[in-house]
Amino acid sequence: MTENTEVHNNDQASSHDEANKQETGLAEDFTNKQVKSHQIQEHISTKTLDMLPLAPQYRRINIIISLVFGGFFLIITYLGSSGLFFDLPKDAFPFVIGAYALIGFLTLWSATYHFFADPLKQYALRENDLNYQSGLIFRSFVSQPILRIQHIEIKRGPIERRAGMATLQVFSAGGISYTFNIPGLIYENAVELRQFILDHKDLASDV
Repeated sequence: MTENTEVHNNDQASSHDEANKQETGLAEDFTNKQVKSHQIQEHISTKTLDMLPLAPQYRRINIIISLVFGGFFLIITYLGSSGLFFDLPKDAFPFVIGAYALIGFLTLWSATYHFFADPLKQYALRENDLNYQSGLIFRSFVSQPILRIQHIEIKRGPIERRAGMATLQVFSAGGISYTFNIPGLIYENAVELRQFILDHKDLASDV
């Protein structure tokens, strides 16, 4: 009886030692080292990403749209102030000049903005995330893990279809609206991006 008790105690002690070793091994594997500022910059800097530009015709189309809309409103202003449909009071002349100046300024500003801002819109696809940057004055950088993408859509308006472009809309898990969109993609590239994400989203969830 004494021998059985001693054997039982020895087995318990051995099990306890093995459990302690396992816990110690897990504790040794876990690390929580401090990350230095220069290491953060090395990991999140867009310089380490091979950012890809949008379709070359994207900027040109946006500039043309800005000029067309500006010209349209200038024509409307001219027709409204020419007296062909109704006579304006004489004291309305300063307002007409102000309308011309405002429309001209907004048109020029929109065209200039697209000229400089559109080339700064770039994207990068990696194995585990999709990245997109934009902005001229206020810069924005979005990184969406593929594992967190709920679904992804391709949108094409009439102008985009005519130009062979598409907009990629990314929806994250738990979001009602899309998280961000990448406009001005060549249609074939947008299809390839969507298919890659759909194929690798399930693989990422298994890791």
